[in-house]
Amino acid sequence: MTCPICKKPSSPHYRPFCSKRCADVDLGRWLTGGYAVPAEDAVRVEDKPDED
Repeated sequence: MTCPICKKPSSPHYRPFCSKRCADVDLGRWLTGGYAVPAEDAVRVEDKPDED
């Protein structure tokens, strides 16, 4: 398995990462919203036009 951050071989101690540095980079991305999935606002039923 390779490190998802730098693509070096992973270390059993920091798996799936190769080092503490890469693990910290990943944690920082989670904490700052770097892994957020963009989404569209849901359309409310009341906002839809009538389909008559």
